[in-house]
Amino acid sequence: MSDDKLGDASSATFLFEVDGVDIGRFEEVSGLEVSIETEDIQEGGQNSFVHKMPGRMSWPNIVLKRGMTKQDNLLKWLNESSGEQFSANGNKLVRKTAAITLLDRAGTRLRSWDFTDAYPVKWTGPRFAAGSTDAADEELEITHHGFRAHDV
Repeated sequence: MSDDKLGDASSATFLFEVDGVDIGRFEEVSGLEVSIETEDIQEGGQNSFVHKMPGRMSWPNIVLKRGMTKQDNLLKWLNESSGEQFSANGNKLVRKTAAITLLDRAGTRLRSWDFTDAYPVKWTGPRFAAGSTDAADEELEITHHGFRAHDV
């Protein structure tokens, strides 16, 4: 990503979509990481080091915070993943492709991350209190089998 585009990212938001359907916009994303397990292999006669071989990759859940969702789209996806629709489908999970896209203040797409085999595992709605001036933010957590990043 060019330095010009990075400069535009201040006051950015993140658009979250599932199979091209807009789920919502968020101000904070965490969990964009991958870990690779390693296996130590000790070679006979080689005493100066131990071979490190790559193993499984693990991807933490993605957490989207301080957002507002399109409730109908979100609830439909939640129900397909665990609710009545899930039961109606014989308890068969249909994993989907999700995408998080970084948008600048003008709404221009700057960078995107596509997640394979995603489904929601937690949603937290806004907290309401009389007299509070806090925004009605939502939080969404998803699990997945990996991602790829690309400029848009």
